[in-house]
Amino acid sequence: MAKTQLIFITGGVRSGKSAYAEQQLRQLADMNHAKRLVYVATGVGFDDEMKKRIARHQIDRQKQQLNWVTFEQPTNLSKLLHLIQPGDVMLWDCVTTWLTNEFYEGFETGICNWQHPEKLEQRIHDMKNTILQLHSLQIPIVIVSNEVLDEPISSNQEVQLYQRHLGKLHQWFIKQATQAIEIEYGHVHQWK
Repeated sequence: MAKTQLIFITGGVRSGKSAYAEQQLRQLADMNHAKRLVYVATGVGFDDEMKKRIARHQIDRQKQQLNWVTFEQPTNLSKLLHLIQPGDVMLWDCVTTWLTNEFYEGFETGICNWQHPEKLEQRIHDMKNTILQLHSLQIPIVIVSNEVLDEPISSNQEVQLYQRHLGKLHQWFIKQATQAIEIEYGHVHQWK
């Protein structure tokens, strides 16, 4: 029996990651005779630019005339477990937006998760367990992230903490992945 695919895709902003990830998911759907293509969206339309990006992604999926099912899950990825069904293939777009959402959850109260390391660590732990559980259920997964770690380490404590967590997450995803891909300027580089 072939190993269930877990494809990790990273790269620069607007490098073509999402389109490539959707293509990879369609291929996985064909190979696995998937019933549904599940799109796990983490973006929240806080401003006009983000609203336009979300709408563009939705229109792109509608044009494909495939059986896309979208779950809006900006935080707390573990809530997906009861939504994913046998025979699904899943695309999670994207880790960096999810991590940002988790960092700033609680903002309205004046105390964000990033200021409570134990709460943030628990959410990261829960996310990893969710990915591992889905993978153990033989759900093929494509995960998208942004490569923002090429920048120098920030002098800002909050940004440093984000960079540290994202770097560790990227390492973890690559360790779990059956394929690890970086996209730069539309060029695909397969690392694993």
